[in-house]
Amino acid sequence: MLDFPGRHFRLARSRQMSMEQFPKKEIEALWAPWRVEYFEKEPRDMEFLTAAARASDDAAHLVITRRKTAFLMMNRYPYSVGHLMAVPYQKTADLDSLGENEIVELWNLVTHGQALLRMATRAQGFNVGLNLGECAGAGVTDHLHIHIVPRWKGDTNFMPVLAGTKTISEGLRALYDKLIEAQTKMEKERAR
Repeated sequence: MLDFPGRHFRLARSRQMSMEQFPKKEIEALWAPWRVEYFEKEPRDMEFLTAAARASDDAAHLVITRRKTAFLMMNRYPYSVGHLMAVPYQKTADLDSLGENEIVELWNLVTHGQALLRMATRAQGFNVGLNLGECAGAGVTDHLHIHIVPRWKGDTNFMPVLAGTKTISEGLRALYDKLIEAQTKMEKERAR
């Protein structure tokens, strides 16, 4: 039971600890060796979508699929494991500046991303959407993209609320390899 007015957490009937003690006293270390991928990166490049659009090394930019007017990539700064983005090559903040073919291709990539995530991560549901403008939560305000965030029953936990920390259970590179493998398998099944 949480007791916010008294600034204490009740972990057991007989034990209480102050906010200053929690979680340090109870949690010595949160072991997450795959997080080294984030620590070794340079400061966040706000042009990473444009760089990925122009890149020839898809793996280095976590690009999974390329189409004529848009591409599908992993989010290097994910909300949860498997967070993908469908991105137009055209750098724009406004949906109305995209042509009909670009819009259709973006949504086809959303569908493709969901299929890949179902196969590679057994996703049970999805949050799909756009954050257009800074006040709407866009981290990159000048290059729109559609977020595809996989969800599972029971995937929410207390870490963001109590510790201000998200847990990401799989490294980007390992998941990228799984998604590419799933895509290859899907392409082979379609070719039959």
